[in-house]
Amino acid sequence: MSRWRWGIAALLFLATVINYTDRQTLSVVAPVLTKELGISNTEYADILTAFLFPYTFMYIVSGWLCDRWGTRKALAVFMAWWSAANALHAFARTAFGLSTFRFLLGAGESGNFMAAEKAISEWFPAKERGFANGLVNAAAATGAIISPPLIAWITLRYGRRFAFLITGALGFVWLAAWLVMYHLPGQHPHISAAERDYITAGRFHKASAERVSYSTLFRMPEVWGLLVSRIFADPVWWFYLFWLPKYLSDVRHFSLVEIGLFAWMPYLAADLGSLFGGWLSGYFVAAGHSPVSARCRAMIPMALAMPIGIVVNYLPAGQAMACICVVAFAHMAWKTNLMTMTNDIFPTQIVGSAAGVVGLGSGLAGLIFMPFVGRVVDAFGYGGVFWVMGVLHPVAMTIVLVLVRRGQPKQA
Repeated sequence: MSRWRWGIAALLFLATVINYTDRQTLSVVAPVLTKELGISNTEYADILTAFLFPYTFMYIVSGWLCDRWGTRKALAVFMAWWSAANALHAFARTAFGLSTFRFLLGAGESGNFMAAEKAISEWFPAKERGFANGLVNAAAATGAIISPPLIAWITLRYGRRFAFLITGALGFVWLAAWLVMYHLPGQHPHISAAERDYITAGRFHKASAERVSYSTLFRMPEVWGLLVSRIFADPVWWFYLFWLPKYLSDVRHFSLVEIGLFAWMPYLAADLGSLFGGWLSGYFVAAGHSPVSARCRAMIPMALAMPIGIVVNYLPAGQAMACICVVAFAHMAWKTNLMTMTNDIFPTQIVGSAAGVVGLGSGLAGLIFMPFVGRVVDAFGYGGVFWVMGVLHPVAMTIVLVLVRRGQPKQA
């Protein structure tokens, strides 16, 4: 049996690395850029919201496009769009200009995850989907790992404009490989018959040609459970993704060089959490538990670990970074399994649309909480924000157990 499906996973991994590198470029140069342009924390939060607004509502559109166009075409279009939008940041000279290009970036970036979930549903059996989704989430953290040292180095050596131009060019290099390599398993010229049979035999859902309307999806308690749980849990990731460099600069007084040296550590922890979370639930599936039950077994201890983030603002810098690493590890292990539930519950033909509805919760989380963060930081500092972030995952886990797990079988 060939391993072509892991080559597809590698392409999805690289796409997500580029996705996160592009969105993190502004975050890394923010300490320099906000001072240069005279942008306050509140204005910076508004710029982030300009990204999050289209990012949120394009989840549904991009999920629908994945089902309509197919994974190959959809992800190619998304990649070209957001890569060009990221490069345009180099020409912004005002907060309004940054907001405009940030809006364009957000319109394309959420499509990456809808296409990745659909590709995993197409190419992986149920027992491997958790680990495959773990790779995609690990790629998000890998992009965040690479970004601080890479972008800080480019900015210090060539200036902030080249940071946007160089990272924006990466997507077009990836695009050529994607168009050559990606086809459906049933149509792929290089996949073996044994691997094709292995993929289809390991699916929990039979193929169906029927489309499911959004009104039908919104009547399902599982959809609401996944969506609302992301509204509660994802603000933690948005906060550490967009605000960690500024927190290290404003409160811990890190220089840009020090941010480049240390800010990658929590994202490495998130990488490890993604892989561990996916492996752990896959272990439970192999032991005989149903996919949804297996994901929940892996998620509960991670949710219980998240309140450790409350103490971050009260510890010395080294201990605070260690706590942030624990939070990043637990969050991404939790999120990997939540995302995989979409593949477990819905047939392959509608995974894109279902993932778009569920992903809407992630964007809404950013839209609700990012303006809140900016205004709280300006008024009171970061302490209150860490308290709020520390209690969100236990609430989200309760929602999953009540609305998602209750209606699913416990044994495979």
